Parts: sequence; structure tokens; C-alpha cells
Amino acid sequence: MKMTEAGAFTVITYNIAGLPEFISSAVTKRSSSIAEIGEKLNGFDIAHVQEDFNYNKYLYNSGNKHPFRTKNKGKVPFGDGLNTLSRFPVHDLQRIRWKDCSGTDCLTPKGFSFSRIEVAKDVFIDFYNVHANAWNHNSASAARRKNITQLSDFIKLNSSENAVIVMGDLNARYCFFNDNISLLNTENGLTDVWVSEKNEGKFPDLLKDFPSEDILSITDSCETVDKILFKSSKDLDLKVTDYKFENLLFSNKEGLPLSDHIPVSARFHWNIHRNVRKGIETILTKNEK
Repeated sequence: MKMTEAGAFTVITYNIAGLPEFISSAVTKRSSSIAEIGEKLNGFDIAHVQEDFNYNKYLYNSGNKHPFRTKNKGKVPFGDGLNTLSRFPVHDLQRIRWKDCSGTDCLTPKGFSFSRIEVAKDVFIDFYNVHANAWNHNSASAARRKNITQLSDFIKLNSSENAVIVMGDLNARYCFFNDNISLLNTENGLTDVWVSEKNEGKFPDLLKDFPSEDILSITDSCETVDKILFKSSKDLDLKVTDYKFENLLFSNKEGLPLSDHIPVSARFHWNIHRNVRKGIETILTKNEK
């Protein structure tokens, strides 16, 4: 049986600001903007969205063509706002609620989702879609640090031997002294795509205060809270190219942003290590006899 040894796919992560319009900080109408987002996500193989609360029907029914989409968990206060849209089968979905939160973040079951996406026949990658605690005062930052620790522990327990891609709105930055997202690098061996592709592999210097610039005004020369991280496994090698801020694509015809975040995208290239593939082919050949 001929087996696929290598391939590529594109990913995007996007906080789509799907809170009820009267409390949303986005500047454009939510129903029509999220419908437009659904259509534009067709350009990417795997999309993770956050804050997909009250307007999911516009996201899914607007002309979005992804054949595999996680079932929405509902509006505020019932849903976690996390969904995955994929060209590839999505397996083993789990939704994990944060054990710690602060303020209004406690009004919904925010957390992260875990799934195994089959990017080719019998080729699986563990995907995590994350929305960490917001705000930057002491109690909010403390809750977010515990979020990241909980995520790190889950990855160690469930994905230590697997290829992993983590995407989402982490509401945190390496440069903020009160955050601990470097745990994902040091404890889980994850590489941050912005650090590797746009910052010469260097983590930014620590700052006493959280950066105050408007998140919609930054360029890809700056760290953002919306992140993509990854690691290879002994069986599957991952490489990344084409990291990009997608602010131009995800604006309406008047040039206004479709959400209150800038989505970030990348292209991943994968290949099966030859000795592993040879072993798989040997097993399949024996089974066919």
C-alpha cells in the first residue's frame, strides 16, 4: 500500500469577537462581520476560533466550506467559544475548562480544546485551541498563570510523544513579567512561530508593565497575544513557513477590522521519518497477507 510520507497545510487562529454585540469591543456589526469571517476562513486548511459565542450560525452557514467543524457549545454563558474548522478529520475532541479564572472570565466555561487532526491517512497531529484568562491586573494575571500551568500539564500528560500545534488567544506575552507562557517552551518543548520566524529566535526582553499599544495597530515585528506554537515528534517532523498577520484579509470593504484581534496564520510542512514509515509499511504488508 502506497503511504503518504510528506505534506503541508495552512493554519490560522482568530478571536472573532462573538460576544453579544452590546458588550463587544469590535467596531463592526457582529453578525455580518462573522459571516464574512466564515467565508474568508475558507482560504485556510485548519482554523481555530475563539469567542465563537452568539453568532456561530453566521460563521458556519455563511458560505464556509470546511467539511469538518466542531459542534458549537452555545451562547454566553453556556459555551466556551472554542471551535475548529478543518479540511481534515477531527478526532478525539475534548473541551477542558480552566480551574482558575477572574472577574467576567468566570461567566463562561473558558478553557482549551484538544483534538487529533488527521492531516493524511493515519497521520495525526495533536491540536490545542486556547483562550486564556484576560486582563493584566494581579488577580487576572495570577489566574492566567494557572491556566498556562494547567495547559502545560495536560500537554505533558497527553501529548509528550506526539507532534503538537497550539494556537489561540493566550492573552499573554513573553515580555510581560507577570506571565509564564515560557512554560510551554521549557516544559513542553514547543517553539513559538513568531519568535522563530519574526524575532530571530529570540524572546523579547521582560517589561514591568503589559504593553499598552492597541492590539489592532501592531505589526508582525511586535509580539501579539494571538499565538501559534508547535513541536515535532520522533515519528513526525514539523517545519513552519509563511507566518503572517492577516489584518488586511480580515477587514471589510471599508477597511475596518472584522474583529478586535488580528488573526495570525502559518504554513506547516510535515514528513514521516523514513524508518518509522518503513515499519508501518511492513506491518500493513503483513496484515494484508
